Amino acid sequence: MDFLDGTELGAGKLTSLLDRAHSLKAAPAASRALDGRSVALLFEKPSTRTRTSFEAGVVELGGYPMVLRAGDLQLTRGESLRDTALVFSRHVAAIGLRTGSEEQLLELAEHATVPVVNMLSPLHHPCQALADLMTLREAFGSIDGRVIAYVGDGNNVARSLALVGALAGVRVRVAAPAGFQLEAEAGAELFEDPAEAVAGADAVYTDVWVSMSDDEAGAEHRRTALAPYRIDDALLDRAAPHAFALHCLPAHPGEEITEDVLYGDRQRIWDQAENRRHAQKALLELLVSDRSGTDR
Repeated sequence: MDFLDGTELGAGKLTSLLDRAHSLKAAPAASRALDGRSVALLFEKPSTRTRTSFEAGVVELGGYPMVLRAGDLQLTRGESLRDTALVFSRHVAAIGLRTGSEEQLLELAEHATVPVVNMLSPLHHPCQALADLMTLREAFGSIDGRVIAYVGDGNNVARSLALVGALAGVRVRVAAPAGFQLEAEAGAELFEDPAEAVAGADAVYTDVWVSMSDDEAGAEHRRTALAPYRIDDALLDRAAPHAFALHCLPAHPGEEITEDVLYGDRQRIWDQAENRRHAQKALLELLVSDRSGTDR
C-alpha cells in the first residue's frame, strides 16, 4: 500500500493508525518496526517539520533515514524516475517524496516495489492531516462529528484535511475568497465568510498565504485577498468556547495568524507539529507490515 492522498487507508485503518500513534507518543521506543532497515527520504523542496519528524521517527523505529536531495542523485543527469524507483526498492523498506510535481509522485509509486509516502505534493499533504486528526483526538477523545474550520487559501493542506478528515467522521469547513476556494469534490463544506465557517467550530485552522514560489506582485495580491481570513482572537471568539487554533507551519505572524494566537493559550499548534512524528511512525509501521496481498 502507498500513502499518496490519504484515502488509501480507509476509515478502519485510519482509526487503528491514530490509536497506534497515541501509543507511540506515550512510549516512543516501543516499536522496532524498521530495525536494520532504511527509509529513503527524497526532498525536492526545503523542509523543517517533515524532515525532522520523519528522520527522528525512522530512528526511533530502529531504522536509518536515508535523506536525499534531488541534486544528490543521477536524476539530475537524466536517469529516469522509473530506474530510480527500481534501485531504491532494492535497498530500502519505504520511500518518502516531497515534491513539486504530482506526476513525479505518481510515477515513483507506479514503479517502486516498496511503499511510497507522499511527504508533500502540490495537491496533497496527507501526513499533515494525520497529525491534525491526532491533535484533535488528544483534545476531544472521539472526533466523530467534530467540526474544524479551515480559513484562508484552499490549498493542499485544506484538501488533505477534507479527504482524510471525512474518513474519521470530521466535518471540515473551508472559508476562502473567490479564486482561492477548494474544489467541491474534496468534500468540505465551502464558505466565503470566515465568521460563518468558524461559528461553533471545535478548531480553527490556517496555513501561510504566500509561498516561496510567489513573486512579489502575486504575494501582495494574495495578502490583500486573504486579509479577512486571518486567525485572531476575535475570529476564535466566534468558534465554540473550547476551540483552539491550528497551523501546519511555517507561520507568518501578523499575516494569516496573529502573534497573540500563535504563541498564546488558545492553540495546539506546537502539539500538532510534534504529532507529525508520532503519526508518521504509526504510518510507517503499518506500511512496512502491510506489503502482502494486493495492497502494493
